[in-house]
Amino acid sequence: MAKVTFKNQTGNSPELFPINIFDLIPEDHPVRLVDSVVNQLDISDITNLYLGGGCSAYHPRMMIKVLFYSYLSNVYSCRKIAKALTENIHFMYISGNSTPNFRTINEFRGKILKEKIKDLFAEVVKMLVELGYISLDVQYIDGTKIEAKSNKYTFVWRGSVEKYKEKLEVKINTILSDIENSIQSDNQELNKEELPKKINSEELKEKLSELNKKLKEPTKKQAKELQKLQDEHLPKLEKYEKDLETLGDRNSYSKTDPDATFMRMKEDHMKNGQLKPAYNTQISTENQFITHVSIHQKPGDTTTLESHLDGFENAYKKQSKEVVADAGYGSEENYEMLENKNVTAYVKYNYFHAEQKKKMENNPFLVQNLFYNQEQDFYVCPMGQRMENIGKGKRISSNGHESQVSYYQAKNCNNCPLRGECFNAKGNRKIEVNHRLNELKHKAKTLLTSQEGLQHRSKRPIEVEAVFGQLKSNNKFNRFTFKGLEKVELEFLLMALGHNFRKMVAVAVEGRKTVFKRRIFGSKLVIFVEFRCYQRSLFQEKQKINFIDDVEKLVV
Repeated sequence: MAKVTFKNQTGNSPELFPINIFDLIPEDHPVRLVDSVVNQLDISDITNLYLGGGCSAYHPRMMIKVLFYSYLSNVYSCRKIAKALTENIHFMYISGNSTPNFRTINEFRGKILKEKIKDLFAEVVKMLVELGYISLDVQYIDGTKIEAKSNKYTFVWRGSVEKYKEKLEVKINTILSDIENSIQSDNQELNKEELPKKINSEELKEKLSELNKKLKEPTKKQAKELQKLQDEHLPKLEKYEKDLETLGDRNSYSKTDPDATFMRMKEDHMKNGQLKPAYNTQISTENQFITHVSIHQKPGDTTTLESHLDGFENAYKKQSKEVVADAGYGSEENYEMLENKNVTAYVKYNYFHAEQKKKMENNPFLVQNLFYNQEQDFYVCPMGQRMENIGKGKRISSNGHESQVSYYQAKNCNNCPLRGECFNAKGNRKIEVNHRLNELKHKAKTLLTSQEGLQHRSKRPIEVEAVFGQLKSNNKFNRFTFKGLEKVELEFLLMALGHNFRKMVAVAVEGRKTVFKRRIFGSKLVIFVEFRCYQRSLFQEKQKINFIDDVEKLVV
């Protein structure tokens, strides 16, 4: 029988010169990447927030490193971060053996970092541009709804508030009219037409003050009605006004997180698309790196595009040359806005794919397939009858954008053999056409079906969708842990930074795999060496150009 041998336990034997435990961390470990990147960030705006005096404070650069590495490692709880700082060698390295408690970490994240996180995110993205990972010349844009940290059943709906407020105003006006009539000596009858008059809380307070002055000795009935107005109706009216102020231009909000709006979620435990309090998160990506983030309170993507692009321009002092998005962003307002910004828009519109199918393409009764005479401004129906212009109108979107539409109507559709297939309404067929939108759709279709458009369309699903899949499925980020729009934005920006660091590490690993294959086949060695020099410039801060020149001489 062979002799069994075991490895020595060196930890139980004393050493003359103890080893540095941080030397156990590999040179290409992600923690060294975060340490190198944060060391190059300008945090003077954050250090200026410290007033000085009193107890010494932990350095903000160290706190930023700890938070960035925590979100890279999918550790979001301040208590878990504080625990890792005393147990995990990587957290010990990134913090320089500092051990702030969970309250200190939470206060720094929620109060100090909240104001500057956008600038830090933009600096990291600019660093990615310098390293050659991205160019900021193209944005692949999409959005997803992430559930808010609030009660799913404490909701407030605009329709209900407006309905109950209107009923309350009628009650208040009825009581006020009764009191006024009882004061008048002639006992005039109540005018029913004046009952639905609207009244706000300030007007009601003034009216109550005026009545109290008039009624020095009110009757028992008058005193009871005045007391009801003061104690019951006035607080309700103030509450409804506050609800409408909180709603703004939204249709709902959550009582436990007033900034959250109820949106229909795809992923829920009932699998039937329930309404839940959530935020609409919009991101721009390039090469699967997140380049910009914006949080919105409206469920639709159409109205978010302009503010999202404005935020991108404010962050980087430039606008991308190309924007790629799906049909959720295709509207007259967005197409015109992109034209004004001189951005090439590879943005789909509704029915873009359906229009290219034979079912719609060969349907002669559809408006887009009718013959249009642009010079004389009339359409021709499948039976050859002219549909003359009978007027124009306006359409106003939910975002306040005004569109001009034209109306066309046939003169006589009676006894037409194709009427049943053409339309089912009474009278002659009438159509509504937005010529400006049709013109913009034609331009969009030309771009989308071009060679560049086909490339962008094939790349878009693996750009933004892959990022959302990484965040929501792999990292299990399906619900915010903060409340309020500002803190939600802070949390998602930290998640985006963690994703970008993970992507940088993944690209480095992929680069090493690629070079192994290229060494086997003996081709394109210089491309790999250039990639390695980017990594060395990041970790060791060496001159990129000189290093490339030396390697090229070696290859030759």
